[in-house]
Amino acid sequence: MPKPIRTPLHRNIWVLTATSFLTDVSSEMLGNLLPLFLYSVLGVRTATIGLIDGIAETTASLMKIYSGALSDRLGRRKWLTVIGYALSAIAKPFLYFASTWLAVLGVRFTDRLGKGIRTAPRDALLAGSVSPQRRGLAFGLHRAGDTAGAFTGLAIAGLIIWYSRSFSNAAPGAPPVATAMTRPIFQAVVLASIVPALLAVIILVLGVREVEQKPAPADPPSVRAGWRDMDRRFHVFLVIMVLFTLGNSSDSFIILRAQERGLSLLQVIGMLLTFNAVYTLLSSPAGALSDRLGRRRLMLAGWWVYALVYLGLAIAHSGIQVWVLFAVYGLFYALTEGTAKAFIADLVPQSQRGSAYGLYNAAVGISALPASVIAGILWQGLGVWNGLGPSAPFIFGALMSLVAALLFYTQVKSGSPTPSN
Repeated sequence: MPKPIRTPLHRNIWVLTATSFLTDVSSEMLGNLLPLFLYSVLGVRTATIGLIDGIAETTASLMKIYSGALSDRLGRRKWLTVIGYALSAIAKPFLYFASTWLAVLGVRFTDRLGKGIRTAPRDALLAGSVSPQRRGLAFGLHRAGDTAGAFTGLAIAGLIIWYSRSFSNAAPGAPPVATAMTRPIFQAVVLASIVPALLAVIILVLGVREVEQKPAPADPPSVRAGWRDMDRRFHVFLVIMVLFTLGNSSDSFIILRAQERGLSLLQVIGMLLTFNAVYTLLSSPAGALSDRLGRRRLMLAGWWVYALVYLGLAIAHSGIQVWVLFAVYGLFYALTEGTAKAFIADLVPQSQRGSAYGLYNAAVGISALPASVIAGILWQGLGVWNGLGPSAPFIFGALMSLVAALLFYTQVKSGSPTPSN
């Protein structure tokens, strides 16, 4: 019997993947170094770092609800996506001048606001450009491109740091530098991040095409996109994701943990590169695996991996141990990030997807505020209380992951893909 012919993926999949690749080249140069800049250069406490991350993600996430719903009403996804990417590209250069944590917060808020505008329409555009049978592959490929960009951005940042150290040590007897973050190093990275961010917007404008929404028989034009009209499994899944996210604080705390366990700045870059290499290599295979084995199994496996990694981070005695655990952490992301978005597309019809992705991303983003604040307070305390130490936020995160996995296993059944796009 002849094998079924596989048609090429829609050009939108490749354009959106390329856009995410370039955007993450820019973003990850800065995002992973930002907590070190705040902590080592500006002298900001971990509770404030958690507050910055939380406010930026949470406030911007409110936009995801409106942006996703607006894209459903307009029946158009492209230009909202373009506006979101452009806003982030414009905001990042202002980090060059940042000298207070409030200035950093302002830039982070604007950057995340752009992400809030673009994410739901982009995900809906991606889901509408591929058949249900290849949806996991498409989202996995997109995540792979995104993470490959993170790897590339971190590699460029590492080269800048290495060059800065070599240049500074050119004079005889000069002391070793670049073992910790400095303002000149951070500013050089900011400048390097501008070009890929602008290229991403240009490629998106020229390359992506709007996808006409053609309702399937099970997806009539009268289907509404309100919360009450959506599948109950989507409701339960969203609640479980909120519970999980409360323990999933910003990865800034893992970076700080690595530094606290003895890794130098260049070693932290190496750790981040390892994580992104694992994430990149496994995202597409994991997405394709979810098409065959089911999204539910991969989500559960990912949350178990997360719990084990966070328990390991809590008891890690050396920077090398943190490095290895962070590499395994890439497996968690590969198993869950693209799979979760494909799972949502399985649960809701096309006419509701913009709203569904908006609600999902907003719920996760809003939960990031208490998650990061809780982690910062558990680590370093608040006011006269000195906290429980560096292990505390990771123990809390592991417990929340196990609770989420148990609820997901007992309360959410597998999604039924919509008949067509």
